[in-house]
Amino acid sequence: MIKRILSQKITSLSEKFPVITITGPRQAGKTTLVKSVFKDYSYISLEDPDEREFAVSDPKGFLRRLPENVILDEIQRTPALFSYIQGIVDEKYVPGRFIFTGSNQFHLIKNITQTLAGRTAVVNLFPFSLSELLSKPAFNPISIESLTETQCIKPLLNIENYLFKGFYPPVYDKGYEPYDWFSGYYRTYVERDIREIANIANLEAFQKFIHLCAGRCGQILNLSSLASDAGISHTTARSWISVLEASFIVHILPPHHSNFSKRIIKSPKLYFLDTGLLCYLLRIKTPEDVLTHSMKGQIFENFVFLELFKSFANIGEIPPLYFWRDKTGHEIDFIIDDGKKLIPIEAKSGETVTSSFYDGLKFFKNLGGKDISKTGVLVHGGDGLYRRNEISTIPWYCI
Repeated sequence: MIKRILSQKITSLSEKFPVITITGPRQAGKTTLVKSVFKDYSYISLEDPDEREFAVSDPKGFLRRLPENVILDEIQRTPALFSYIQGIVDEKYVPGRFIFTGSNQFHLIKNITQTLAGRTAVVNLFPFSLSELLSKPAFNPISIESLTETQCIKPLLNIENYLFKGFYPPVYDKGYEPYDWFSGYYRTYVERDIREIANIANLEAFQKFIHLCAGRCGQILNLSSLASDAGISHTTARSWISVLEASFIVHILPPHHSNFSKRIIKSPKLYFLDTGLLCYLLRIKTPEDVLTHSMKGQIFENFVFLELFKSFANIGEIPPLYFWRDKTGHEIDFIIDDGKKLIPIEAKSGETVTSSFYDGLKFFKNLGGKDISKTGVLVHGGDGLYRRNEISTIPWYCI
């Protein structure tokens, strides 16, 4: 079994909090993770109709028969339990008493904030990171500027294979053909869960909408244009984007601005939380198709975003990731804001690094802010690891 980096964090949290809540996309490996970390715990899946009916109809009776330490899988299916669990943990404070998993932020976080605030630690588990697949030490994004060759392991597969396959565990553990697996995943989980949350009546319109979102990955999110192309209202488009984000299908990356309020009102960028699902929605059917696809650059950029994003999530932190763009069109793909400095990062899918790859980074560095890193980072699709123009140039498999 591939070791998950997050296991260390949830072990530490279970020694302090009575409830640990692990959220994330379906099939990301939440159940496998908690069963491996908490081997002596009893396990109950609330996807089981009998268990769910018992928990809903008689929550006190359901909780009374539970052992001292228990994993409750897909806890968002039984919101009636939260208030009763609050009473249990308040009466007797036992660290690590309950382990929750859930795949829907809308229902889960709402109930947790209402009843278990201060009693639970919440972390997110996403599909494998490249570091996990390659069994190398966890990548520290804050030190990305000083990566060395000893921290890099070149994989046997090329970048197109990883972009196409994505990082969901079943694709690797069970050897499924990626396109076939994502076809089933999309129909079984994406459509079902989202229709359940948003009560979507027009499935055809939603299918068109999510495919249009795939075609806009890495771009500024223009809801008016998206709604118009999908044949829906602006309000519906905003609602559906929120549901996709809550279901861990997409992530909305905010722009960086020194004035925090302006980060909220400026238009964000849209990314998917797995490149395999993104390729499926773009109707890419083989790794070779990625090479010649018109969106190869955006798919690669989405990959770099994901590795940065997961590197923070895997240590239990909210990723301090942004992008930057000025009024004249100068843009930096990603900004890490660690509270002390801003680390600019550009993603370029080309294997041959040209001088133009550095233009955005050089412009940003020349702005001269005291909080701007003096180095900056270029992540590219080739193999070279070196310093050029005072910029760290890093191959894709080092992050």
